[in-house]
Formats: sequence, structure tokens, C-alpha cells
Amino acid sequence: MKKVVSIAARHWKALLGFNALVALAVLGALATTPKSWTATAQLILPPSNGGNLDANLGTLGSYRSNDPSFSPQINPLKIQESILTSDALLDKTWASDPERNQPTRPRNYGQNFSITTPEQTSIMLLSVTGSSPQVAEKRAIALLDAYKQRLNELRQANSAARDSTTQRQLDQARQRLLKAQTELAMFKRTTGLVNSDEQTKGAVESINTLETEQAQAEAEARSNRERANTLAAQLKLSPAEAVQAMGLDQNEDYKLIRKKLTETESNLATLRSVFRDSSPQVQKIIDDRDSLRQQIQRYVGQAAGRVNANTNFTTGAEGRSELIEQLVLAETDANGQQRRAAQLKQQVEQRRRSITDFPANQAKLATLQRQADVAEGLYKGLVAQVQQSNLDAFNAYPNIQELNAPVVDPKPSSPKRSVMAINAILASIIGSLALILLLETRNPLLSPKDLQAMKFSLVSRIPPIKGLSEDSADDLATESEIEFQRLASAISLQPLKSPRLLITSAMTGEGKTTISIQLAKALTDLGFRVLLVDGDFRKAQLSRRLGHLHSAMGNLRDFSAKNSAVSLQPNLDFLPTVPQQGKIVDLVKRGRFERYLAAAESQNDYDYVLVDSAPVSLTSETALMATIVPYVLFVIRPGISARNAVNDSIEQMTQHHARLVGLVLNGVESQSNAYSYRSKLANYS
Repeated sequence: MKKVVSIAARHWKALLGFNALVALAVLGALATTPKSWTATAQLILPPSNGGNLDANLGTLGSYRSNDPSFSPQINPLKIQESILTSDALLDKTWASDPERNQPTRPRNYGQNFSITTPEQTSIMLLSVTGSSPQVAEKRAIALLDAYKQRLNELRQANSAARDSTTQRQLDQARQRLLKAQTELAMFKRTTGLVNSDEQTKGAVESINTLETEQAQAEAEARSNRERANTLAAQLKLSPAEAVQAMGLDQNEDYKLIRKKLTETESNLATLRSVFRDSSPQVQKIIDDRDSLRQQIQRYVGQAAGRVNANTNFTTGAEGRSELIEQLVLAETDANGQQRRAAQLKQQVEQRRRSITDFPANQAKLATLQRQADVAEGLYKGLVAQVQQSNLDAFNAYPNIQELNAPVVDPKPSSPKRSVMAINAILASIIGSLALILLLETRNPLLSPKDLQAMKFSLVSRIPPIKGLSEDSADDLATESEIEFQRLASAISLQPLKSPRLLITSAMTGEGKTTISIQLAKALTDLGFRVLLVDGDFRKAQLSRRLGHLHSAMGNLRDFSAKNSAVSLQPNLDFLPTVPQQGKIVDLVKRGRFERYLAAAESQNDYDYVLVDSAPVSLTSETALMATIVPYVLFVIRPGISARNAVNDSIEQMTQHHARLVGLVLNGVESQSNAYSYRSKLANYS
């Protein structure tokens, strides 16, 4: 933390300027940002309960749709949000915007609208901004109206698109269904096949019944034939001769009636196999038969008187007529029964042929039935899809309801001072850190690794001490006196050919002035006569510190006075100065400072002359002093000293042939050995 503070202190001017710019930028933004108001509304998506469709597709199963509009991966609220923020909707909203009288629509017009959808809800929050509360409210209402209109357009377009793609398929499916049903119906009608097993069983039973009836008809035919033969034998006439003898063979009416009677007898036998005698159908045939028989009896009775016949059984014309009549009727019944037996035989054969054709017909019937079922299922499926498309058109674009109508907050929504203040603080912190990092990369602090690369014959560590008071020189005694005595002792052991020692540093704030005062005191304690010189001609910090700025000479260029040194204590004199004006480097370059220093030294026989100079990196005259004061004691303060400034300062002093006799590490904890003689600082940490 102390290191961070020291770094910030070194760059306080840059940090102050940067933060001032940030503050001005925030104030400028507050002053120039126009005010805006926000209208808020809540929309809700009602649950879909009309989208489930269940259609029976026959042999294809059923068509069910639980959620026809959206899959689980699609959020319907996101679709509605996209519609609300679409360009088409914004264009319609701009057409009725209160500020539409502007020449062109603002490029950031869409930023006035924002949609948020809270999770696990079906609610959408609409926020609309405007330059005034009225503009914000009207803009929100216009957006909602345009949104409802847009939903209707999308529903119609969706339904039309689906209808256009399914209508042609639906027509084709209907035609295929009609064709399949027509073929199935025609095949059933031609074959009479409905159920193979039942119809086979019924056909067998029908054959048995028909064969029984055929046998009965043949038996009755034989019986009637025998009776007719018996009567013919009695009359000694065959049936044909009897009819011919009576002249009935030429009677067309008789022949027609007899033919009808034969057919009627056959039909009566057929109906009696199905219906009872009491049924209306059978009674009508019986009545027709009796009527035909009566007509035949009349014809026979009229013609019977002209026929010679055996009259053993009866006598007279009436007996002969009755026998002829019975003969004719028996022959007629025999022919009718014989004809009916032939018809029954034909029906039996037909039933047997149909039973033989049942397997092939049944297979074809199953194929036609399956084709008809598939065609019907496909048709029903397409019909279900058409119905579903009508449901989907509304479910895909449901009727969003207004949960809360647009409401405007009377307070402006922007600019928000709290947000700007937070942003300003963040910008200040982040920008300051970035600025410090930038400045530190350009001129970072001196690190222990950098110190290890420096070659000094003497290195001393001075712990943190308080600065000297400006009111009195009595503060020369400090709690770190022992450390300076060790430093003074180490310097006294150095083989210096000149008593002059320049105490300097690379930057301000590294403590060289304090080191100068404390070192002078320590040398005096060791019995040396010391002259302390203020060589900072720009600020005269040493003179200010010791309170002798008023006793210094006014202008170094006009110096000629003697005894200008001030005695601080026995064996310690001080040569003050005052801040100079103009080209200070000329004071050193033209020899005035050397003469000034020589005049002061001539007043007393000093063992050491300590010159407290200005920082090397901030002045040009300090490096020139190396020609006058050849030995240099360089002061560095970890956490304050910058690497580039220290390296440049040492390089300048070396270029001016200065001898760096020692390095003082100010503000660090001293170890057991305060100083040592070494060729390289290898153990510093």
C-alpha cells in the first residue's frame, strides 16, 4: 500500500489533470444531454388452448397436435419481441409519430423502444422514450396499434401461404379417394362380394336349399307328368293330341294363357321357397294362377264336346271335358315344374361358380379396400392439416393483450446523474490506473534488481526519519544518529584527495537535504571541521530548512563579501544562498560558484565541504558542479526514485568525470552493517 501511495504521489500532477478532465466531461455530458421521459406498458401472452387437434385418419391412425405453433426450443415471446422491434413496425410507428414533421427519420429512432421479457413469465415489458411525457405516451400507443395491425397481416399471410401449398394437394387427394371408392363400389356390385366367409357359408346353404327345391320341382314335375300320362291313357289321347283335338293348338289366346300359367307356376314355387302362403307376394301369384286356370278351363270346356274319348270313368260331355282339363293342367304343371327345376339347376351352378371365384375376388376386394382406406386417410390428413393451418395462423401470432396501458413517469428518465456519477468514478479509477501504468512503463520505480547492477564502493541504508524543523538547528540530533555516524565514519575512511563532497539525487523528495544536514552533524561529532553549502541555486531548500535564507547573499554574481558563512555549532559552518534568476548554469560555467566556494573555504581550514545541490535530472548546473566538487554521494529513496531518472543522472555525472564514492539508500530499514566496502551491491533486497 505504501508503494502504491508513493507511486501515485510521484504522478500526482498527471492524475490531477486526468481526473479534472473526467469531471469536466461528466459536467459537459450533464449539460448537453437532452432530457427524455419514458412510457412503460406491460403485455401478456395468453396461454394457447385452441391449438390441439385430434383427427382420425382411418387406417393411417390419427393426427394429433399438442403444440402446433412452437417447438420447445422456440420462445414465443422472443418472436413477439422481434416483431415489436422490426423495421416494418417502426416504419408504421414513425408514420404517426408526434415528431414526424422532421425532414428525415432519426437514425437512432429504434433506440427509443426497448422490450424486456422476464424469465419464467409470459409478460413483455415495453419501454418507450420521448422528448416529453406526451411524446413518449403517444409513441407507445402508436407502436401498440401498429403491432396489432401487423399481427393481423402476418396471420393472413401465414394462412394464405399454407392454403396455397395444401389446396392443390388436397384436390389431388380428393380425386384419388373418389377413384378408389368408385372402383371398390363397382367391384362389389359386379361380384356381389362383401364378406368372403359369410357369403361362402350363405352360398353353400343356398346351394343346398336350391338343390332341395330342384329335387322337389323335379319330383312334382314327374308326378304331374305321370298323372298327365294316366289321363292321356284313359282318354286315349296324348296331351298334344287332346289339345289338337279340341282345336286349342290354333288358339293363340289359349297358348298365351298356358305359357303364362307355366311361368306363374314356376314363380309361385320360387316365392314359396322364400315367403309363406299368407304373404302378399305369394297370394298375388296364387290369385294370378287361379285366374289363368279358370281361363284354361273355359277354353277346354268349350272345345271338349268335339273330342271322342274313352268314357269309362265318366259319361257325357262334362266328364270328358273335365278329364281333358285335368290332362291339360297336369301337363301344364309338369312343364312348369320342369322349367322351375331347370332354373334351380342353373342357380346352383351359378352359386358353385361364385364360390370358386371367391378367393381371387376377395383378394382383389381387399386390395381395392386398402387402396380406398389409404386414399381416405391421406385425404383426411390433408384436411386436418388445413384445419391445423387455420389454428396455427392464430397461435403463431396470438392476440397479445395489454396487461397495463402505457404510463409515463413524471420524472425524466435521462440523463441519470447517479449512473453518470458511477461511470465517472469508474472512469477515474480505471483511467488513473491505466495512466499510472503508462507512466510507470515509461519511467518505472527503481527496483532492488536495478540497485544490484550499480557499482559503488560505499553503500549505506538510512531508516525513515522525520525531516528537520525550519525554526531551529537543534533538530540535528535525531533518533537515527547512529546510522549517520556510521555513514560519516565510512566516508572518513575513503581516500579523498579533496575535501569537497557533492550530495545530490536524481529527483526531488529523495531526502538529500536531510542527508546533508545529518551527515554534517555526524562528521562534526567525529571531530571534523565541516562547511555545509547550499548549492541549490534555484530553490535554496537547505537555507530554508535551517532558517538562514535571510542571511544569504543576495546575488551570487555580485559576491565579494567576506565571512559570509554562518556558524551552526562548533566546527560546523553553513554557507546559505537565495534563489537565483536568469541563466543559473552560467554561475558554474564561468567560475563564479568556484570562486564563491573558494572564498568560503579560505575563512577556515575545513576537513569536509558538503555541497547540497539540486536534483540532477531537473537541472543542468548540478552535473557541471562535478568539475568543481569531484566526489559525489548519491541519494536514492526506494518507492520514490525512478529507474530512468536515476540511470540518466548517474550517466550524466559519469560523463562529467565525477567520482561516485557512495550510495545512500534513504528510508529503508538498516541492517547490522550500516556500510561496507564492496565492488558491487549484491546483497540488497
